[in-house]
Amino acid sequence: MNGFDQWFYSQNRAVQVILLLLPVVGWVIECLVRLSVLLKRQDVVSMLAFVLFIVVGWGWVLCLIDVCCLLSTGRLLLA
Repeated sequence: MNGFDQWFYSQNRAVQVILLLLPVVGWVIECLVRLSVLLKRQDVVSMLAFVLFIVVGWGWVLCLIDVCCLLSTGRLLLA
C-alpha cells in the first residue's frame, strides 16, 4: 500500500486521467493515492487532505480539480 502513489505517478498521463475520470474507480484511486501519501509522510496536511477527500470526495468537484491539477503539475492536489 505504501507505494501506490509511486505506481500511479509512474503511469502514462493519459492512463492517469482515464483512471481518475471513471466514476467509482477514480474515487478509489484517489483514496489509495492519498492514503499512500499519508502513510509515507505522516503529516497533518496529508491527513487533512485524506479526510477531506473521504468526506467530500464523492462529488465531481474535487475529482475535476484533481484532474486539472494533474494535467498542469503532474501531481494530485495536496498529494
